[in-house]
Amino acid sequence: YRLADARVGVSKGVVEDSAQLSGLAIGAFDVIHNPLPEPAIPSKEAVADAEALWPMKPGKRILTVGSLKAQKNQALLLQAFARLEANDACLMLLGIGRQETALRELAADLGIEDRVVFAGFRPDPTPFYLTADLFVLSSDYEGFGNVIVEALACGTPVVSTDCPSGPAEILDNGRYGRLVKVGNADGLSAAMVRALQSPEGSEPLMQRAADFRPDIAAGYYLQLMQSAARGG
Repeated sequence: YRLADARVGVSKGVVEDSAQLSGLAIGAFDVIHNPLPEPAIPSKEAVADAEALWPMKPGKRILTVGSLKAQKNQALLLQAFARLEANDACLMLLGIGRQETALRELAADLGIEDRVVFAGFRPDPTPFYLTADLFVLSSDYEGFGNVIVEALACGTPVVSTDCPSGPAEILDNGRYGRLVKVGNADGLSAAMVRALQSPEGSEPLMQRAADFRPDIAAGYYLQLMQSAARGG
């Protein structure tokens, strides 16, 4: 850290952790968020494939995307989903990982296995964001949270745990989505209900996602390198 001309973290939380680890002042670091390109318009076939994986029910569709591992805490999401009064809603988990067997068992224990879809890994999740009514992130911690930006870019409303670090920065402390305390199943469930009952318009969400375009991040990196080259 001390030998570098510039130091970058993808979120304020990452910068705070890096400063603490290195013993350097926070001011010695810059925050440049992860760049995410605008999603390509999926083919009709890709959208149809995503549609085919959702249960053929009239209820709301809730999506989460990420590896099935402890950090992502999909168990919390299952518990929150089980608390929803609307028993016609369905939940899709897009991803694979070591926690899949335990999560399937939990869904069965909660009596929701017929409304939960384990869709496996997909290289392009865009069709799933586009066919969902709500995206939910239930992580205990993140470095940034790319999937939130991906959901916003598709105009999909977002509910996320206010975990360190990234979700609050992406959602501007709740302006572009709902934030709940980490580990709070009741709070997560209530936020999901509110989001489904009063969804945000898609245009402001997509405009927010545009703040993370690659050309914007590249501009910040160029400014930083020019400043470092001048010695300050």
